[in-house]
Amino acid sequence: MAGRAAVPEVIWARPERTGRGPKPAFTRADIAAVAVRLADAGGLDAVSMRHVAAELGCGTMSLYNYVPRKEDLHELMVDAVGGEHELWEPSGDWRADMLRAARQTRALMRRHPWLPALMSPVYGFSPNSLRYLEHCLACLDPLEATYGTKIQLIALLNGCVTTYVGNELATAERTRSLPWSEEQENAVRIAYLGSQIASGAYPRMAAAFMEDSGPIDLEAAFEWMLRKVIDAFG
Repeated sequence: MAGRAAVPEVIWARPERTGRGPKPAFTRADIAAVAVRLADAGGLDAVSMRHVAAELGCGTMSLYNYVPRKEDLHELMVDAVGGEHELWEPSGDWRADMLRAARQTRALMRRHPWLPALMSPVYGFSPNSLRYLEHCLACLDPLEATYGTKIQLIALLNGCVTTYVGNELATAERTRSLPWSEEQENAVRIAYLGSQIASGAYPRMAAAFMEDSGPIDLEAAFEWMLRKVIDAFG
């Protein structure tokens, strides 16, 4: 495959452009910005080395001089949007700071719906990822725990947010493909569920629904999940 190295390497350990010649025409930031714009508009399927090169006005093979692999391109994208995290002065209340960080991550993923699909520990050591991790660890200074435990907390919280938002986005995408509204879809399913509960075949489920028959508050459910995770650490 063109541009693939013979041994593992980290894109951040490479110079901006390999080989001799004139000053590079593009920076990694330029390349990442184009890729992010394509993904925001058309999803990850819209991001290819060919499409990015065309947007930059260069040949595909020329782009490999800057980005050896598509995986490296994805890493540049993740790092670029990671730079959108707003870092604040830790408040001294580590729980509040972690809630703020998690809410911000959710908003970031909603702005860039392709991001949950690329969330991976492999991309966790880019410049902006390290900057964000250091910030979260600073927010956790008041928590009496080892750094290993603190990193576990950050990772678990990010993992929960990623899964939650991924489900939100998948549901929204499926709903957009239906020839009826989300309200109509939910009404039909709720009616069916109600008929099954009323059959008497699921007494425990019936009891559960009797406890709380109101609509699910998705925002409250998200906050509940975050607090449960955080409370498990102190």
